[in-house]
Amino acid sequence: MPTVTWGVIQGRKEKLVSRVIICDYLKTIGIIPDELEELELPSTVEVMRERVEFLQKIGLTVDDINEYPLMLGCSVRKNIIPVLSYFEKIGLQRSKLGEFVKNYPQCLHTSVVVELVPVIKFLRGLDVEKQDIGYVLMKYPELLGFKLEGTMSTSVAYLVSIGVNPRDVGPMVTQYPYFLGMRVGTTIKPLVDYLVSLGLSKKILARMLEKRAYILGYDLEETVKPNVNCLLSFGLRKDTLPSVIAQFPQILGLPLKAKLSSQQYFFNLKLKIDPDGFARVVEKMPQIVSLHQHVIMKPVEFLLGRGFSTADVAKMIVKCPQLVALQVGLMKNSFYFFKSDMGRQLEELLDFPDYFTYSLESRIKPRYHRLQSKGIRCSLAWFLNCSDQRFEERLYGDYIEPESSGPSFCMGGKLELPGNEIVSEEEEDSDDETLYRRTVSL
Repeated sequence: MPTVTWGVIQGRKEKLVSRVIICDYLKTIGIIPDELEELELPSTVEVMRERVEFLQKIGLTVDDINEYPLMLGCSVRKNIIPVLSYFEKIGLQRSKLGEFVKNYPQCLHTSVVVELVPVIKFLRGLDVEKQDIGYVLMKYPELLGFKLEGTMSTSVAYLVSIGVNPRDVGPMVTQYPYFLGMRVGTTIKPLVDYLVSLGLSKKILARMLEKRAYILGYDLEETVKPNVNCLLSFGLRKDTLPSVIAQFPQILGLPLKAKLSSQQYFFNLKLKIDPDGFARVVEKMPQIVSLHQHVIMKPVEFLLGRGFSTADVAKMIVKCPQLVALQVGLMKNSFYFFKSDMGRQLEELLDFPDYFTYSLESRIKPRYHRLQSKGIRCSLAWFLNCSDQRFEERLYGDYIEPESSGPSFCMGGKLELPGNEIVSEEEEDSDDETLYRRTVSL
């Protein structure tokens, strides 16, 4: 029986003739029509030429069409124009439409109302900003092919169940939309369970994922586990791993063995810090693995030029690794104030190298002048290493309380704050938050 194709009545013979003519045309322009055998083609070569020219006009090449020749089965007016018009409406730039179709040509077969609109509504429901929708789709166009009630919904539900704030899911999608296509059982949950087994609480892990969703893309067997084993092999203590990961989550996805080997050799050769000292440095400041060596040398050379020996500088860096990331200009100002205004000895900086990490104008000067007005003489750590409230308490106290060490993190337990042995339940609940804010601020 004859069929109606694109408004032209054709019998079987006419259809075969038209197919041969269209295939010959496609061959002449370099398109291989082999995959089009099962596809219903237009009745005339003019209609096919219109499709090819339209696709080329939006930026596709013959090679791009050969990658997915089934796009030639889409009508310009019924499929291509409505789909591309909708993409432009939701934020995709017209100049990027060709690139988008090249990356995900299957979109041309979709129905705007039935398939595209529900996905966009789903993304908006996750709090993805309207102006970010186009960016998200350009980054991960395969989103358009997922079922809403399937992978996307379950991955979001699982992350919320471990403590991710629902309001942060939108920014997470904008930053790393690929997690919407990850299976919970085979990808997300095994990674979460492994990190929890290292001592990270789910609350801290949730805060990490909110800020750095790309952690979910690290391969557990190929990258994460080998990197954790690498840290241990370089001398880091197992109970410090939660703190290391919370401070610098990217360490789980770096080519870590090469970086650690290079930095350990550099620290030993140039700074005279042995492998054990290097491990302590990484525990306190894991970002050191990615710090350029010429950046590290600038503060070191400054300290050497101020009368500290190489051994002294090595001790100071092991005590306070943040020294190697400071701006030399700020260090100069702080050192000048220390020598000229405070008139103190270098040994005090050797005992408390953290002095250089505090702001001269907002902390060191104001607090020092308050001490001067009270006639109080104390160590650097006593008046700098405390909050404003604690400083006021110390300033007006009848005695100088003994100094204590800073917060410490115990694997699988709460954050221990020296001097606060008795803590209420509410305070205990906030310990994980306190650790996370402290480590991230480093």
